[in-house]
Amino acid sequence: MTTAHENASTFDLELAVTGMTCDSCAAHVRKALESIPGVREARVSYPEATAWVTLEGDTPVEALTEAVAKSGYGAQPRSGGAASSGAKQNLHVVVIGSGGAAMAGALKAVERGARVTLIERGLIGGTCVNIGCVPSKIMIRQAQIAQLRRHSPFDEGVSNCEPRIRRERLLAQQQARVEELRHAKYESILEDTPQIEVIRGTAAFLDGQRLRVHLNEGDTRDIAFDRCLVATGAHAAVPPVPGLAETPYWTSTEALASECIPARLAIIGASVVAVELAQAFAGLGSSRVTILARHTLLSHEDPEIGRVLTDVFREEGIEVLEHTQASRVSYAGDEFVLTLDQGDRELCADRLLVATGRSPNTQDLNLEAAGVEIDRRGAIVVDGGLRTSAPNIYAAGDCTHNPQFVYVAAAGGTRAAINMTGGRALLDLSAMPAVVFTDPQVATVGLSEAEAQAKGLAIESRTLTLDNVPRALANFDTRGFIKLVAEAGTGRLLGVQAVAGEAGELIQAAALAIHNRMTVQDLADQLFPYLTMVEGLKLAAQTFSKDVSRLSCCAG
Repeated sequence: MTTAHENASTFDLELAVTGMTCDSCAAHVRKALESIPGVREARVSYPEATAWVTLEGDTPVEALTEAVAKSGYGAQPRSGGAASSGAKQNLHVVVIGSGGAAMAGALKAVERGARVTLIERGLIGGTCVNIGCVPSKIMIRQAQIAQLRRHSPFDEGVSNCEPRIRRERLLAQQQARVEELRHAKYESILEDTPQIEVIRGTAAFLDGQRLRVHLNEGDTRDIAFDRCLVATGAHAAVPPVPGLAETPYWTSTEALASECIPARLAIIGASVVAVELAQAFAGLGSSRVTILARHTLLSHEDPEIGRVLTDVFREEGIEVLEHTQASRVSYAGDEFVLTLDQGDRELCADRLLVATGRSPNTQDLNLEAAGVEIDRRGAIVVDGGLRTSAPNIYAAGDCTHNPQFVYVAAAGGTRAAINMTGGRALLDLSAMPAVVFTDPQVATVGLSEAEAQAKGLAIESRTLTLDNVPRALANFDTRGFIKLVAEAGTGRLLGVQAVAGEAGELIQAAALAIHNRMTVQDLADQLFPYLTMVEGLKLAAQTFSKDVSRLSCCAG
């Protein structure tokens, strides 16, 4: 039988297709391609991750890649993306925002010959460096050091003590590093790039190719553009709990900048920010931290992740109230009172942190005037090339429906800039790693069991507890597990979930394995250095074919 690959020379165009997980996916891609006028025939191979297309007339490649993107996959010509020489010289690109997506997009657009106007209404640098990733990870590390001084698995031989927490000094150290990174990675780069003009103000669309900027100093300025990248980020979402708006509650922004460590801290929410800051405040001295989880901790992840993390938190004295909501919040006499569920219980706290996710910053952009579609959350809808529903407007980062991670934002900004300047690039999220910086850390990539089954895939999975990992045994810390999800029959790795002391350091190896379509046997056959946590991936892969408890150390 002749394969599509053997007949590839008879086709006009060959596309590399990403995101397919089965033959059914290939059928969806083929149907999407053949729906485009001018496509006479399309053949798609899931094993080869390739589509071959026969064209009639001058069908643009962009039409094909957009059709594939709208069907949920990615596509790019095998001949490669356009080089910088393909950019339109003197193209005027306007970028709204100055965070990870905005900076990546602005710099890539300049690299490809464009003139850039960057509009920022507030602090240069966006969420990550100023009020997100950087300050939170510093605070988390401070708390972990404090906890290690109180208690470690080696207390019998290394004396422990109760540390004295000087929060004002820790905060000063944290903010100094924030300012240093903001200047080095954002402000100074903008100052040294003359092709980027920075305007300080608030932008709103007049139509599909013009903006009006209300300048911070009070005037207005209208700006026309050839292309526009919206990268306005997101803000903390606040649930409509009766009474909450009338109280001085914290979001993560206020919590990270606070000089006080409250004795009693209540947290509404149970996702990433909630669990990270719960453990951080507990480590820095809050004697009673209570999490109100509408469902369970990290309920969107594999259920075992939430169960392990809940056990860890309760052992550390953090109270986790599952399937619990606040029906009302009041504040009087420097005390918050949360009425729980149907009013049968109350929770009192000195501070209240609301950590229930983030909402896109799109409400003031007048997107309707530009013809830009948003979803029910207000997030801008983009395709795999970061194009919006308006032909000259692109969007990237937390203001879109894509996952809210700064590295996804930066990758999106870069690819949007390539596409705005005449190139072809796709944002492939099929092997996107994610890390929660608790202790132990939570790290995931690819599909969970539930996600794979929802796609109709036949799977098999294995879970390796950390008492089987030599590094964890040497650390005297076996809290957690490593779980591998594979396609039944082929053994191709589909997803990895890990709870471990260094889960964030091992997950990229799993991401590379998934990206390169490795099987669990391929992973089991690799060389991993002994007494590293990442060796747990090899051991977990070996559990598909053998009992690892019967192996010697470093067994190949």
